[in-house]
Amino acid sequence: MRALSIAATGMMAQETNVEVIANNLANMNTTGFKRQQAEFQDLLYQNIVQPGTQSSDSGTIVPAGIQLGAGVRTAAVYRITSEGNLSSTSNPYDLAIQGAGYFHVQLPDGTDAYTRAGNFALSASGQIVTDQGYTVAPGIAVPSNALTITVNAQGQVQATLPGQTAPQTLGQLELVRFPNEDGLNALGGNLYTETPASGSPQTGVPGSTGFGTIQQGYLETANVNPVEEITALITAQRAYEMNSKVVTAADNMMQQTAQLGG
Repeated sequence: MRALSIAATGMMAQETNVEVIANNLANMNTTGFKRQQAEFQDLLYQNIVQPGTQSSDSGTIVPAGIQLGAGVRTAAVYRITSEGNLSSTSNPYDLAIQGAGYFHVQLPDGTDAYTRAGNFALSASGQIVTDQGYTVAPGIAVPSNALTITVNAQGQVQATLPGQTAPQTLGQLELVRFPNEDGLNALGGNLYTETPASGSPQTGVPGSTGFGTIQQGYLETANVNPVEEITALITAQRAYEMNSKVVTAADNMMQQTAQLGG
């Protein structure tokens, strides 16, 4: 009975849906996290009677036909890249991107990675690094005797040093964009890498056309709406239950058929 396998695909699809929702809720307090959403497609159909086929010698055609579906499958899990809210921290090394773009991070193996999480700090050598100690490109070093650090909206990093009235420019932060952000590969740790699907990175100065600006002393929160996620979770749970009832009903029908044969 095909109903068993069809309902099984529905249950597996809802399991995937719940896993995606669970990950969104688990990361609702993760800096710069982007929620995901599962998308589904129906499977191939068995054409018992093809719609539009001729039904008589006089040329009449079948208006609808008989097509029996085989169930559902997960087509994709999209990343929703809408911007999260900005939360004030008053930490001079916390940076948020207001608008489009990613910070460029250099991994220890030389690989380029990208992140929206701007919870940065200083390394032992004074370089601006991520919370994992990875260098934030282009590798800006802050003098150990710096009195204050300022990062303006255009990403220019300046420091006030003892005995100087004018701030000294230390470097320029740049942002990176991609033609298809959904195509980025998530590494975990708030990091993404380029893939053939994402397209090549496009680098620009914060505040220039198409790029966001830098907000010092702020962090971008996750774009997860708990109410929406709980609603989606309840819907997925109900869909799973209904598919499980189809399995039970189909199994009962098969038992009744077997009893008739006996």
